[in-house]
Amino acid sequence: MLKTKKLSDVFSVEVFTDAGDYFGDVEESILANNKIFGWRVKATKRSYLSKVLGGAKGVIVPHQLVNSIGDVMIISKAAIPKMDEDGE
Repeated sequence: MLKTKKLSDVFSVEVFTDAGDYFGDVEESILANNKIFGWRVKATKRSYLSKVLGGAKGVIVPHQLVNSIGDVMIISKAAIPKMDEDGE
């Protein structure tokens, strides 16, 4: 059965990868033509994003990479920015 959720209920939800890593928190949704285009995820101090992005505040995750939304949001690990060989 398909469950619906208010868009406002998703703000500040923790985001995890499908591998179980904490990614960040949902900051806002991006709408295009009355459909969800993506999610702006902010980097928090204990998140994987803060380690990878350094000074950046977050990333935009396309909605196609979201696997599920409930008490937390699960995204595909394909959304994770890759680090260079030298750790940058």
